[in-house]
Order: sequence, then C-alpha cells, then structure tokens
Amino acid sequence: MTKPVKQNEPLVTHIYTADPSAHVFEGKLYIYPSHDLDHEMESNDNGDQYDMEDYHVLSMEDVNSPCVDHGEVLHLRDIPWARQQLWAPDAAYKNNTYYLFFPARDHDGIFRLGVATSSSPAGPFTPQPDYMPGSYSIDPAVLVDEDDKAYIYFGGLWGGQLEKWQTGSFKPDAEGPAANAPALGPRVAELSEDMLTFKETPVEISIVDEEGNPLLAGDEDRRFFEGPWVHKHNGYYYLSYSTGSTHKIVYAMSKNPMGPYVYKGTILTPVLGWTTHHSIVQFKDKWYLFYHDCSLSGGADNKRSVKFTELKYNEDGTIQTIDPYNN
Repeated sequence: MTKPVKQNEPLVTHIYTADPSAHVFEGKLYIYPSHDLDHEMESNDNGDQYDMEDYHVLSMEDVNSPCVDHGEVLHLRDIPWARQQLWAPDAAYKNNTYYLFFPARDHDGIFRLGVATSSSPAGPFTPQPDYMPGSYSIDPAVLVDEDDKAYIYFGGLWGGQLEKWQTGSFKPDAEGPAANAPALGPRVAELSEDMLTFKETPVEISIVDEEGNPLLAGDEDRRFFEGPWVHKHNGYYYLSYSTGSTHKIVYAMSKNPMGPYVYKGTILTPVLGWTTHHSIVQFKDKWYLFYHDCSLSGGADNKRSVKFTELKYNEDGTIQTIDPYNN
C-alpha cells in the first residue's frame, strides 16, 4: 500500500519530478510535473543538465491520500518537431478535452511551445504534429477564466531564451536589458477557441511597483526570471513566478488577466537547489502551493522532487510568505 503523502515531503520517491502544475479535475488533484532523469550531469547557466524526455501524470484523491503515478503519458520520440528537453508543462480543460502544454527545443535548438490532447486528465496525450505557431521560450501556464476565455502565460530567461526574442525574432546572441532598464516580463496571449493556437500575437506583461514604476532588470529580488503562474482569487489575478538567480517565488496582483501587475512580495523562500518552480491551486476549501526542491537527491540540481504545502491569504488579499523548512 502506498503511503499517504505529507505536506513538505516528496509526493513520490520512485522517480524525480519537478515543475509541478496542479489542477482539480473530476474532483481530484492532478499534478503535471516534468520528469528529471536519474543521472549525473554538470550544471550550467544554459540549463543543459535539465535534459528531461517524457512526462508522467500524478494524482491524489485528497491531500491526505497516497499519490498515484499514472506512468508515462508523452515522450519526446512521439513529438515530430521536438529534439530535446521537455521542460515544465501545464494542463487545462476545455471543449471536453484535456490539453497538455509543454516546451521543448525544436530541431534548430530553439525553444517552442507544443500542445497535446487527451480525453482523460491522466493521459496518455497525443501531440499536435507541429509547435504552436509564433510560440517561443518556456514554461507555459494556462488560465481558463470564469468567462471561458483561456490565456497562456510563458517565458524564461537564460536557458529559456526569452531575452533572445526582444525584437520579435530570434537573435541567438541577444542579451537582456541593462540593469537600470525595465526587466523583461513574461508573455501572455489569449488562446483560440480550440486551444491549439494563439488568438493574437503574445504581448509582454508589465510588472510594476506600488508607485507604478516598472521593476528593473537589476532588481533580482523581484524581477521576473521564469515559471509564470496565474490564478484568480476574490476578483484578483495573481501572477507568481521565480526570480531565478535569487531563488524565490514572488507575486504581483492585477484586476486584468493581462496586467499590468503590481508587485506584492514573496510567496516561497529559497529551497534546496538552484531552480524553484511552483503552482497554486484551490482544492475544496483550502489553497495549496506545489513546488519542488532537491532534498531527495541530496542537493543535485537536476534531480528534484515535487512537494506541496498549504497557502494562506491575509485579509487584504496578500499572500503569507512560506518557509518550507520551518512551516
């Protein structure tokens, strides 16, 4: 019998998992992580050590139930356009269909976003033959809003290549903005009704301080790095993301799903390992943060494990900071 999971402990220990996107489908918690391979890799700023090649789906009947691994639901070999690196995915439900959105490098080494479909939240997923037209960078996250409009958020610096798209086309040698210039924001686009293409050209999200000034590229404690996630609570949209080089999950708030978003603070303090990546979901009457760290592997950056913990709001709608090791 598989043991019930505990908060701030790995959901599964038989494989390494990272980048959890959690959703409630059919009354259960489904988690869509990336799958870290169990091998030794040297770390670099380009992320070559993260050479994942398939996806598994996890599910839990309840937050106190065992976590079920539904096995491999999509593999690199089944995606005609993709060459390597199946990084952080997300899932969405619309049109009586489950959609899995994922990044991968195409055969030119450029990150693109793909989409695969299934009749079941547990997969398996069948990929579209080509990547989403006009897509680039990494870390897709999809919000299906209360009016049934669907928005896709994406982007990541460094290995995620976002800074190479500042002109609208791929510039392999492009660098990010100067430290005193506005930081690059994640991208957002409304999705078409069939969820397979952008309804419009993606635009950059503006993240500003309380005075309305854009966060600067040198502000590594607050500026966007990767892993955008948007959820809705009490009429506000919450954009949360990783700061990358300072290893925090932070957030900003807006009344509009496309922003601008006003920076508010830290959700998750640094975890063991270089990367941090998360999702936020409501299950029954509580909210939960899903995240990963490298505790199970003894600190190997490329061998991570998904965990979760309860997330709490203050009366004004701000989020209480979580320290996962003193919770």
